[in-house]
Amino acid sequence: MSSPRGQRLTLVASVTGAVVVALDGTVLTVAQPRLQRDLNATFAQVQWTSTGYLIAVASLLVFAGRLGDRYGHRHVFALGMLGFGAASAGIGLAGGIGWVIGLRVAQGVFGALLQPATLGMLRAAYPPDRLGRPVAVRTGAIGLAAVAGPLVGGALTTHLGWRAVFFVNVAPALAMGLAALAVRAPSALAAQAPGALAVRAPAAPRETARPRLDLPGAGLLAVALAGLVHTLVGIPGTGWTVATTLGLGCAAVAGGVFVRHERRTEDPLVPPGVLRSGSAGPALGVLVAASAALFGALFLGTYYVQDALALDPLDSGLRALPLAVMMVLGAPVAATLTRRQGPRRTAVAGMVLVVAGVLLMSRLGRGSGAEAIGGCFLLLGSGFATVMVTATTVVVRDASVDTAGVAGGLQQTAMNIGPALGVAAATTLMSVAGRGDTTGRPPGDGPRWAAGVFLSAMGPALTVLAAVAAAGALLATRLPGRTATRPPGDQPVEGLPDGPPRSEIASSA
Repeated sequence: MSSPRGQRLTLVASVTGAVVVALDGTVLTVAQPRLQRDLNATFAQVQWTSTGYLIAVASLLVFAGRLGDRYGHRHVFALGMLGFGAASAGIGLAGGIGWVIGLRVAQGVFGALLQPATLGMLRAAYPPDRLGRPVAVRTGAIGLAAVAGPLVGGALTTHLGWRAVFFVNVAPALAMGLAALAVRAPSALAAQAPGALAVRAPAAPRETARPRLDLPGAGLLAVALAGLVHTLVGIPGTGWTVATTLGLGCAAVAGGVFVRHERRTEDPLVPPGVLRSGSAGPALGVLVAASAALFGALFLGTYYVQDALALDPLDSGLRALPLAVMMVLGAPVAATLTRRQGPRRTAVAGMVLVVAGVLLMSRLGRGSGAEAIGGCFLLLGSGFATVMVTATTVVVRDASVDTAGVAGGLQQTAMNIGPALGVAAATTLMSVAGRGDTTGRPPGDGPRWAAGVFLSAMGPALTVLAAVAAAGALLATRLPGRTATRPPGDQPVEGLPDGPPRSEIASSA
């Protein structure tokens, strides 16, 4: 593991990378209407500034994590941060919507590089039994970015224009990327005990120490995830069309071929040990279920407060503020509970809070006050912060140091698929439970329901989402209890972690 100084540097880098990505997404939402007017873009084109990014980042996260395992998380993180900052600057200088869309896709590629590296570096820097606290700090920072993003984005867009929201990330991204390159990780031999050199077996050749990159597997997984994300993102705006159906079919076929390929190849993209640990798979399922239930409920809750209750965006944001506050405050509490009570009890308790929040939201009506609405969001924020910290800790902790990047990529993939799945499910459930009313918005400008129809359909839709969260609670019972074994491959490396342990460490006595 790293020295205390190396751990602090790693935590700062991990938090900065996570905040830069989270802040970018929240400020963009506020700036999109002004961007559309200034560039004379259509609504569909503006939507692709988000869709293109999501497809790029979701399809490459696992492969990016594998690159970090092979070449060092610090180098991949630095490349991702520098590229993300450069793409942000390019978007701020773009002269047309085509350039904005293309650079947002590039931004997604670099975002995919840096996100798994933020978790891979933490896994290499901290011992497994101390991962909970840095993961909680990272989660709390993401919650803080969710609170500050709309405020910062609104202020910048109002006073400086939409381009300013992209320039705000340039300086921290470039600074942290250059700092990551400047920090030199000590060699693995220097990190060993003085007597280790005397009893060390001959080092294995570097070619045999590193498995080959599974490029065909990476391509198949990218196609599968791109098709799935394209379908899930398209359903809320256009419903089930030929394009969304084809996207889902493409995802299913590519996914099936990917699984078959992974079982036969000598060096799979996802090493078998990552998902065969007994707890990583359930933890990923818990993350998907929790994020789907949360974001589906947020999607319907936003329509509820703005359309059914006719509140303006500021009042709507204040109603939902308890969620973001509990994300910040609940993360360190979740880390403590995970350490004392174990991941199983903590995650189950968090999922129960999510279920309770969604069910209470299903009972809201025209006469519900700010206290009732805020209470729903408070439960959702408390539960989701608990689940996110606990499940993420389990996924990363159970991975060995040389597969931590893949584990981080899988965690980030779950956190991208879950929200898209939840919003798509909420839209489909509302279309089934209530009659759509598309008047008042251009075609393809998202769903719209009459207030009475919306309120009658919201309850059943949220009940189904609560059932999804309950399924996640059942998966959480498969997480480990208080006692957790130390995964293999934990090797001491001083300084800022730089990827997998060298073969010299593995072969030393």
